[in-house]
Amino acid sequence: METAMKNQLTPLKFKPYTAKELKPSGWLKRQLRIQADGLSGNLDKMWRDVKDSKWIGGDCDGWERVPYWLDGFIPLAWLLDDEDMKRRAKTYIDAILAGQQEDGWICPCEESERGRYDMWALFLICKVLVVYYECSGDERIEDAVYRALKQLCRHVEAHTLFDWASARWYECLIPLFWLYERRPEDWMLYLAGQLDAQGCDFEKLYEHWPYEKPQEFGRWGFLSHVVNTAMMLKSRALMTRIYGGDANAFAKKALGILQRDHGMATGHFTGDECLSGTAPIQGSECCSVVEAMYSYEHLLSITGDSYWGDILERLAFNALPATISPDMWTHQYDQMTNQVQCCIFPKGKQPFFTNSEESNLFGLEPNFGCCTANFNQGWPKFALSTLMKTDTGVAVTALAPAVVHDEIQGVPVQIEVDTLYPFRDSLTVRVKTEQAVPFTLDIRIPGFATSAQVNGKEAQPGTFYRLDSTWQGEQEVTVQLCFAETLTQRPSGMVCVDRGPLLFSVKVEEEWKKLEYTRDGVERKFPYCDYEIFPKSKWNYAFVNDKFQRQEAPVGDYPFSPDGAPVSLKATMVEIPWKLINGVCEAVPQDTTPISGPVEVTLIPYGCTNLRLTEAPYLPGCGR
Repeated sequence: METAMKNQLTPLKFKPYTAKELKPSGWLKRQLRIQADGLSGNLDKMWRDVKDSKWIGGDCDGWERVPYWLDGFIPLAWLLDDEDMKRRAKTYIDAILAGQQEDGWICPCEESERGRYDMWALFLICKVLVVYYECSGDERIEDAVYRALKQLCRHVEAHTLFDWASARWYECLIPLFWLYERRPEDWMLYLAGQLDAQGCDFEKLYEHWPYEKPQEFGRWGFLSHVVNTAMMLKSRALMTRIYGGDANAFAKKALGILQRDHGMATGHFTGDECLSGTAPIQGSECCSVVEAMYSYEHLLSITGDSYWGDILERLAFNALPATISPDMWTHQYDQMTNQVQCCIFPKGKQPFFTNSEESNLFGLEPNFGCCTANFNQGWPKFALSTLMKTDTGVAVTALAPAVVHDEIQGVPVQIEVDTLYPFRDSLTVRVKTEQAVPFTLDIRIPGFATSAQVNGKEAQPGTFYRLDSTWQGEQEVTVQLCFAETLTQRPSGMVCVDRGPLLFSVKVEEEWKKLEYTRDGVERKFPYCDYEIFPKSKWNYAFVNDKFQRQEAPVGDYPFSPDGAPVSLKATMVEIPWKLINGVCEAVPQDTTPISGPVEVTLIPYGCTNLRLTEAPYLPGCGR
């Protein structure tokens, strides 16, 4: 239960490193390089909503799209130490700071339009400025954020929050808390209270939950909007930093309800565009994946609970890569659990409740352009969540290859995580110090492991394993994880295959059909054109047993791709007469009578797929 507002913030359990201190390595660095060479690294060269935005003096979008893009582009540039990208980021920041008004207003609109300007963009640009400061150390940023938020404090007294700002008010707490920790003033906590009072009360919504089932087709709402839902999961945890209370309670309750009523096999929840049930042919918006990840990263930092690391990895290794093409030049608006074809649906025949017939194309901006700008925060922010500071040392919080340089008690320390996880089951943590220094090293042991060992000693899955030692010279810590393939029951009555953090799907051979055209002045041209994808192999299968044979392959240049999948499973399955209707498979096959004998079928990680069958019937005994 929340108590009276405190005059200082509750410290974070884990404090994230900046891109100056932490760098990706191995396959994770390669994934970020693919992103930089793809759409994320080129939007300012070819997409008018970024290239000609009002934020930099142009005549296109002056609201969320440039801030969304910068939110991922900036950490991407510094994580890769890409000097050209850093220069381009600075060009945008320079223009944004130059446009700030004398009274602190920073968003690109006329003074007469301020009362009608949705302040969500202000929350977002202040977050971006903080990200830029953490990467660059630009001394102009603190004053700019101070003036912008001080102006907001006055603005919301006369113009209360509405629309997107009302649904996303807690996002402003992130730059506000950053500012308060640097130069605390009473008005900052007053503003936090104002935002809390004026914004949507999600605790009350989940106490009296009205969305057990999807709303009827075509009905849209802010409170059931999937991206707002993904964002709000961290809202009360953020507020416990000034009110106190259990930072886990609301987030775990809300996520439990969402997974029960709208859960996907990936651990995410559906929303196309609003919450849309548990059927495997309902989609989920790309933006919602990266925003849910961002919420879990904050929850992990605030609570120190390893559970949020599990959920974060589940999305990062499955839902995130699956909704972006392997070369990251195109993305979907909606991804589907059972996605055996990606096409323009016949008019009015799309399976989505409120999104268009083009929503599951891979392209430049299918359905809406918000995801075009926003998807690029996913991988950089995940990379920055791999290691974090603690009061007594360092924690390995999300398992992926990375290295951090820190100073502990005045001693330079390097900690490197060397791993091919999630494609392999082990990791090595190398600690290097210039002289003897005592500190703790906490290593997250994923909760989906059946067992684990650290340096040969048993470690409890779902916890942090602590090594409290005096470190000197170069030392290694080895972590061995054990996972089992499991058939997981789904609400559809069908099953899916999980192994550790990875969800597996039937590999479907693909034929990509290029669509190049111009609409509303926006050109789709290779490599950022649109694509339909059609199956070239069978997908209509059912499982007949729970026995799988695991095979490994090298981690290649495109780790998350159908042909580059670093791990696969061989399964015994049978064909069934599963129908494809208007470009989408039946939610549940009406007939499960086998039409073939047992055959060996290859399953690959969900995140490596573009087309896939993930949930399928289980017909034990048919494989004899």
